[in-house]
Amino acid sequence: MSTPNTVDTGTGLGEIERDAERVDVGDKAMINARADVNQLLPLKYTWAWEKYLAGCNNHWMPTEVAMQADIALWRSADGLTDDERLMLKRNLGFFATAESLVANNIVLAVYRQLTNPECRQYLLRQAFEEAVHTHTFQYICESLGLDEGELFNMYREVPSITAKDSWALRYTQNLEDPEFSTGTPEADQAFLRDLIAFYVIFEGMWFYTGFAQILSLGRRNKMVGIAEQYQYILRDESIHLNFGIDVINQIKVENPHLWSEEFQAEVRQMLVEGCELEVAYGRETMPRGVLGLNAELCETYMRFITDRRAEQIGLAPIFGETENPFPWMSEVMDLQKEKNFFETRVIEYQSGGGLDWD
Repeated sequence: MSTPNTVDTGTGLGEIERDAERVDVGDKAMINARADVNQLLPLKYTWAWEKYLAGCNNHWMPTEVAMQADIALWRSADGLTDDERLMLKRNLGFFATAESLVANNIVLAVYRQLTNPECRQYLLRQAFEEAVHTHTFQYICESLGLDEGELFNMYREVPSITAKDSWALRYTQNLEDPEFSTGTPEADQAFLRDLIAFYVIFEGMWFYTGFAQILSLGRRNKMVGIAEQYQYILRDESIHLNFGIDVINQIKVENPHLWSEEFQAEVRQMLVEGCELEVAYGRETMPRGVLGLNAELCETYMRFITDRRAEQIGLAPIFGETENPFPWMSEVMDLQKEKNFFETRVIEYQSGGGLDWD
């Protein structure tokens, strides 16, 4: 009887090669690796393993957060202004399905194409966290008695949310092609483009207006339960972002031919488009300004964030925006072991260590 002598190093589901040599750490790579993806050790990218551990240390569930004060405020006739209610519902409407879009991309595309086991270990943790975030919006919707159809279908009904999600779906074509695989410069570049769209723009830019809006409510002692949950989501997303940036930069190091001048120009245009779409979302969620926020301040903030993201992946700033109009956002994100920001309960905060939170 013949003995199988091949192994599928992409998915980890191929035949097992008997008497094969042990994995050499030098054979590990982010994409197109020669090493067996089923073998975690020896670790090559310790930063991926550290982020996995940080995510585990940050474990939380939305149902741990009390919602009684939020429910009472939402039901009160004069608890929130009409503009605050509009902002809150549209904010929830974007996030309710955004987390599912990210999770689908991780599970159906990113996990398959990243051929490194420690990175895949973190992706499993991130996929669970995306599920927790989706659970959060279900929990909020149920607690406040919101219209489920309106909230979870808002990405089809509010133009700025539709525009963002439609833009993102342009970069998920690999999900619909079961034959897609890295291994050629064109395919590798397509995968890198997908990573930039979802990690740098979707999670690294499009969530930040929403975070600022809800955390502003919390700073004014309004909807403190929702604000606390967003605080945890923000902490998770900060690690997601930094993991994605590390992955992108590592792929660039191992495949410098992908980072051509033409591709860099394309990525810069993606960042510009992403910023414009988020600015439009800010205008549609806050047409008259609310909580000391307005569309103009959010535009400045998004230009600041866009420049930060460009620099984090090795590009020159796009807008030259040096002013952060919401410096308190950094304070909210940079929490260690201390009393909860919204003073609802004492929590042991863990951080990923050395992360760039802005």
